[in-house]
Order: sequence, then C-alpha cells, then structure tokens
Amino acid sequence: MSTSVPPQSRAILERLVSFDTTSRNSNLPLIEYVESYLARHGVRSRRVGSADERKTNLFATIGPDAPGGLILSGHTDCVPVDDQDWSSDPFVLTEREGRLFGRGSADMKGFLACVLAVVPELVANPRAKPIHIAFSYDEEVGCTGVLELVDDLNARGFQADMCLVGEPTGMELVIGHKSGRAYRCLVTGLEAHSSLAPRAVNAIEIAARLIAGISEIAREFARGIRDDDFDLPHATINTGLIEGGTGINIVPHHCSFTFEYRLLAGQDPDEVFNRVKAMADALLPLMRAIHPGADIVFEQIYDYPGHFIASDTPAVQRMIALSGSNRLAKVAYGTEAGHLQNGLGVPTVICGPGDIAVAHKPDEFVTLDQLRRCEDLLKRLCGAG
Repeated sequence: MSTSVPPQSRAILERLVSFDTTSRNSNLPLIEYVESYLARHGVRSRRVGSADERKTNLFATIGPDAPGGLILSGHTDCVPVDDQDWSSDPFVLTEREGRLFGRGSADMKGFLACVLAVVPELVANPRAKPIHIAFSYDEEVGCTGVLELVDDLNARGFQADMCLVGEPTGMELVIGHKSGRAYRCLVTGLEAHSSLAPRAVNAIEIAARLIAGISEIAREFARGIRDDDFDLPHATINTGLIEGGTGINIVPHHCSFTFEYRLLAGQDPDEVFNRVKAMADALLPLMRAIHPGADIVFEQIYDYPGHFIASDTPAVQRMIALSGSNRLAKVAYGTEAGHLQNGLGVPTVICGPGDIAVAHKPDEFVTLDQLRRCEDLLKRLCGAG
C-alpha cells in the first residue's frame, strides 16, 4: 500500500475517538456504532453487559459456528483527560506529520479500528474456522469488564486456537506481563480543633505513615528479584491517590488513599498485602488509645493475573512467522491477556499499534505507519482458512 494513501482504519479511528469512553462513562454509544458497522457487513454480534446495563462487552463472529479459530481482543474504554494540557481536542482525531492525536488513539482504539477495517475482507474470504471479535469495557480500571465475557463464553463451551490482544506494543510481540492488584485504604481518626491536636487522631498522619511504609516496600522491590526480559525488571508498588481533611485548623478524622502493585511471576500478592495490613495493625493500638472508634479498613479495587506464554507454542511461532521478528518482549503494564488465557484456556499473544509510552498522556497518538502495519498483519493472520 502506498504511504500516501491513508490506511482504511483512519476513518474508523476518527469515529471511535469521538466517543468519550472514559471508564466512568457508558461505552454504549461506541458499541452501537460498532454493532451497526458489523451488521452492514453481515456480521452477527451480541452484547454481554454489566449488571447496571450502562456498559457492555461486544462479541462477534465471522465464519462458521465451530470450535477453534482466532479471537481479536481489545478494550473500548480509555483514561480521563482531566487536567491534561492537550494541543488539540482529545476527542477529535487530529493529524500532524503522520501522527494521529486523540485520547485512546494508541490505547487502544487504533487496534479496534484496524480490526473493523479488515472486516470486509474477512467476510469476503471463505473459512473453515471462525474469527471472533471481542471488545470489552473497564480494562483501564482493573481488567474487570472482560470477566463477564469470559464467564459467558465458558458457559457456552467456547473454544478457540489463539487470541491476539492488540495493546500498544509498537507492533512488537509481547509474551508476558506482570500481575496487578490495587486497594483503597480508609483511615478513620478523631477530629478536633487544631489547637487540641494531641487529643485527636490525625487520619492524614496515619495514612502518611502507611504510605511511607509502602514506599519502603517499593525500594525493597527495586533491590529484589529481577527478570531482565521485562522493560522494568522488578516488581513495583505505588500510591496513586489520596484524599483527606476539611480545613487547615481541623485535625482530619478521615483520609483515604489507593495503592497498586505489579509483581513478577512467583511473587505472592497476598504476602504484599499482608505486609501493608501488618503496618496498619501496628498503628491501631496507638489510635484507639485516644479514640476507641478509630479504624483502618482496606477495600480491594481489582486483581488481575500476570500473563506468560512460552515462545515455542504454536500461537507465538505463528506470530513470529507472520511478523518476521524473533524479538519477544515482556512488559510492566497489565492487559486482559491473563484473564483470557487463564480463564478461557486460549493461548494469547499481545501485539498492536501504538506506543505505551504515549498512552494515558496528553497528546496521545498513533502513527499512520503503525496502523498500516497492523492492518497488514491482521489480514495475513486472518487469511482464508
């Protein structure tokens, strides 16, 4: 294809980016667009939705109703643009020097657009095994939406030979990522006028002591076991949000913070949590000596498994042959691959257009060249068969 001709996926990506599918919002308008697009090409699809019906997964099949075949998997949600300084409207796809800017363009509506762009060709080619399209929701808040789809497919006795998750890898092959878990910690103290601070329990100060302990765990991780196949070779733990206090002259009685950690294979997520919980348990007697009602409570937000697929599996070897690259990477960020491979028993490889380094940032972009490469790979991967 000439580089002067826009890839087929460009126009579709423009539509996908226009839908604000930040995880706090419904993804139904985008799903309705995709359903309509697929229906125009004679592709059957069905929804597997959330309990409140505000969001849904979409599952579509091209070809025979038969076991085996390939799943093309991606998530429809994106992260917020709040307080980010964009050079252009994040929900209007903007082209500059071969780059397409917009929220989700890399992570991962670029891949969704490529999948939809090749649908007409996939429909036109007869095949013995099906191609399945799986578009999920709430990946960005812990890979939770896809679990409903996994349960639904298992209940139907679903089988497939391979799954491709199109997260932004720069079109490199990724065979592994870390596991992830996140918690919200709620600290309840006792408020008072700040002039009487010793008679109160300062929830922010208690939270700060816990956060300092979490930072020490992070330093231990950096000195600990390594897997140099990863882009960041050790486990990580990080405090991402904190909220507390009502006034400068009031000892705060509430504080909440969230932390998440990403572990290598063999590291126990329960053990990490138990360390943080032990810190909290050590602080409670000090707090309750002043106020018996003081407390520290943890709420788990998400928990997704790590992912690994051996390089000698047929799925990986197939991708190596099609991509022409023997380079296999592992990444620190999480994906739905662990749920799909572990939950469905389907060998899963990660590869898609875009660069994770620009994802979640202002002026997120995907290049036209990456879209072309992805379309070409999908056509070859899904060729008549």
